[in-house]
Amino acid sequence: MIRWNTDRRNFLKAAGAFGAAAMMRPGFAWSADGDTLRIRMEGDIQVLDPAFMIGGIEDVIMRGIYVSLNRLGDLREGAPWSPWGAEKLEQKDAKAIAFTLIDGLKWSNGLGPVTADDVKFSYERIADPNMASPWAYQFEQLDHVEVIDQRNGIIHLKNPYQPIFVVSLPYYGGHIISKAGTEKAGGKYTTEIPATCGPYLFTSWEQKQKVTLTANPDWPGPKPDFAKVEIYIVADDQAAQLAYEADAFDYTKIAIAATKAVKASPPANTKIIEAQSTRYQWLSINMLSPRLKDAKVRQAVQYGIDASQILTGVYDDLVPRSTGVVQPGTKFARKKNLIDAPDYEKAAALLAEAGVSDLSLTLTVMNDSVRTAVAQIIQASLEQAGIKVEIQPYDEAAFWGVGDKTKGDGYKDIDLALMDFAGGVDPSENLVWFRPDQIGVYNWSGFDSPEFESSYQQLISETDEAKRIALSNRMEDLMEESGGFLFICHQPLVVIHRDAFTPVIYPDGHPNPVLFKKNA
Repeated sequence: MIRWNTDRRNFLKAAGAFGAAAMMRPGFAWSADGDTLRIRMEGDIQVLDPAFMIGGIEDVIMRGIYVSLNRLGDLREGAPWSPWGAEKLEQKDAKAIAFTLIDGLKWSNGLGPVTADDVKFSYERIADPNMASPWAYQFEQLDHVEVIDQRNGIIHLKNPYQPIFVVSLPYYGGHIISKAGTEKAGGKYTTEIPATCGPYLFTSWEQKQKVTLTANPDWPGPKPDFAKVEIYIVADDQAAQLAYEADAFDYTKIAIAATKAVKASPPANTKIIEAQSTRYQWLSINMLSPRLKDAKVRQAVQYGIDASQILTGVYDDLVPRSTGVVQPGTKFARKKNLIDAPDYEKAAALLAEAGVSDLSLTLTVMNDSVRTAVAQIIQASLEQAGIKVEIQPYDEAAFWGVGDKTKGDGYKDIDLALMDFAGGVDPSENLVWFRPDQIGVYNWSGFDSPEFESSYQQLISETDEAKRIALSNRMEDLMEESGGFLFICHQPLVVIHRDAFTPVIYPDGHPNPVLFKKNA
């Protein structure tokens, strides 16, 4: 059992101030001409191959060093899409999309122009089942890419796929990589990038500290406003806020608990952004676990957790309880949870019906302060239902390995896991992770529902909005009815940044520094 240290905030304050002071060396502060943008991200690089990237900092870097056919706008404006690496991108019919690459795109390392053949290679590679890419769903409806000439091609689909312009093309799988460079590297890579073609070059990487991107002189598109982007790696939101206040960087997400205090007394020359993010948090209840195979035991866990205590204790009541993984306030959100409030007596009765006593479970969680606080509330709540919980904390890299079936059968022995994913604009982007093929990848509940899979296939091809709403609602009902999920909230996004520029934030809550604009 993890004990919460009442001196935690003082420790973080000291650590953050120390870290900020350590970084304040000559040349570190905002440059005189404002040509260096310093942003903060939480985790370090693991993979810069779009087929296998994890997210977070990799997402931000890849938007700078690669190019996609289109891009999204700011989440506060509804994230509209517009052409980016393509000067033309149009749907010819329900299963064909034509594109023309912008003129002058070329690869680094002397690998020549970016071509339609590179687009074909990039998309078909991720869609290939033999690649086993976790992002393959983005192109599972891809039949093939037809190459017309060096800059022109047609994306042919097997079936209509409604979310392609907001799910596939502008996101991870949609990044175009060099066919020649990747094949020379052996067909895949991690952090040794064969070639780049975006607005920025990957200049340097100091592990667990900083990544530096510099403007690509060969980029033919609109020039980014900042000649250099420095991405600082600071895991804890509270420590990052203190470093920001010490002028260590110019943009950072801050802890939800700090929101009211920062609004009351913001740092100098700072703007605050509050937005409804698409990042959703839930408790995964693993039906593959020997201790949780009985649906009544899983339901006892659902009844034994008071989600309102998490909303108050961790999120300061800034967000409502989620009714699923689809973002609240949208047309696709369910009206309510099937189990809307805790019932400890009901939980105890279910355990008795299942013939289970002295139930002890483990709760797998990332070891940052927010997730740890959520885990401790879950632990205390389940104790009232007679269920003992031991919290098992991991750093980010180790956490994702726990549920990875390629590392063995350990994923079957997870009991509970506190999860949160960055969602998207379309409901299918949030629901895709709970399909059967994601068991042992990102579906840590072991949820295996033929009806869910059938509904997903209908959801991505259906054009009638009312039918799509009914399908997504039913899918979330199936998730909750299985006993494999307890939906918590969609986390609020609170960002502070210098008032010298205007940031652009994607629906996943991550910044796109390529599109940051200096203020006049």
